[in-house]
Amino acid sequence: MTAVKKEPTAPARRRAPGMSPEQRRAMIVQAALPLLTEYGSAVTTAKIARAAGIGEGTIFRVFADKEELLQACVAEALSPDHAVRELDAIDVSQPLPDRLAEAAEALQAHMDRLGAIMGSLGHHGGKHPGTVRGAGREESTSRVRAALADLLEPEKDALRRPPEQIAALFIGLLFTQPRTDGEPDLTPRELVEVFLGGALTGSAS
Repeated sequence: MTAVKKEPTAPARRRAPGMSPEQRRAMIVQAALPLLTEYGSAVTTAKIARAAGIGEGTIFRVFADKEELLQACVAEALSPDHAVRELDAIDVSQPLPDRLAEAAEALQAHMDRLGAIMGSLGHHGGKHPGTVRGAGREESTSRVRAALADLLEPEKDALRRPPEQIAALFIGLLFTQPRTDGEPDLTPRELVEVFLGGALTGSAS
């Protein structure tokens, strides 16, 4: 009697490890942010689910409702984490003007992202989480200021004031520069030149 040859058994597939609820929330928020910029609070959870590559029901397993998802998106937009990472990545071996110009670009991009999200959400933007107010907002500002102060540390002995105070002054100038009729806004490089060199030209006496 001829023995029946058995076909080799295919190895069992291993399922990819599942995400924790926190990881899934973060993934959904990242998928939702560009849609919120485009559609505002009118964006549907079905559209967000498609962008995230998940079923719509998955959203409601980690968020109570759409409002909670929108609040999580606002909190992410307000978070300084991305801006701080960009500041930390700037090469401190560069000349100070180059460092500060890169920092200005990173911080302006952060504010542009925030403005796009808050503007698109309309009235939802006014109901942002408490963690971005009071101590939370102060902590956020402090983290950005500390990261910028680190970029000034190599010139510490040449600065008129401590790096933290110089960093605070620079942030103030960056975000409150007034607009003037007929004059374009200063570029990051131009703003740095005025900040470091003052208002007088080199030829002024």
